[in-house]
Amino acid sequence: MTVPTGRRERKKAATRQKIADTALRLFLERGYDEVGIREVAAEADVAVTTLFAHFAGKEALVFERDEDFEQGLVQAVTSRGVGEPLIPALRREIHSMVRHCAADGAAPIWNMIDESPALRRYGESMRLRHAEALAAAIAADPELARTATASATIARFVIDAYSLAREAADPEAAVDEIFRMIEAAWEVG
Repeated sequence: MTVPTGRRERKKAATRQKIADTALRLFLERGYDEVGIREVAAEADVAVTTLFAHFAGKEALVFERDEDFEQGLVQAVTSRGVGEPLIPALRREIHSMVRHCAADGAAPIWNMIDESPALRRYGESMRLRHAEALAAAIAADPELARTATASATIARFVIDAYSLAREAADPEAAVDEIFRMIEAAWEVG
């Protein structure tokens, strides 16, 4: 998450993190379906309206880094240096995302997600939204000169690379293997 600069922004970020941490702890202790929004708000010592000011819904509490991941993907495209190739920039971003999601302690969270149809659906819609944002960034870059279809295809491949690598025995090696194929597809595009 980007570090906020002003006092007010830092307080808002701290409240948001407190809510997310509280929710995750409760979900892991008692089960996602067994914990309600009101319980999370009470345990985090915030009003329900404050919780909803920071999170769109219960599922968003589990995927609290969603916006950061999407921003990172878009910035991998838009913040490249002049002449810097796209695919290595995206590979670095996916490596970073996979490292975060495969870190120590992440397995119970992924087990909870895998066991919950609501969380699986939310995760899939989140990945589709990330792919759309990434495709738009690729298509908008005049240096890349790709059609909307080519941009959308590569964006989907990149998002799928994250999902596949996260589940692999060696996530880092999986990212590299998948990105060799993505790079080959990009070159023929």
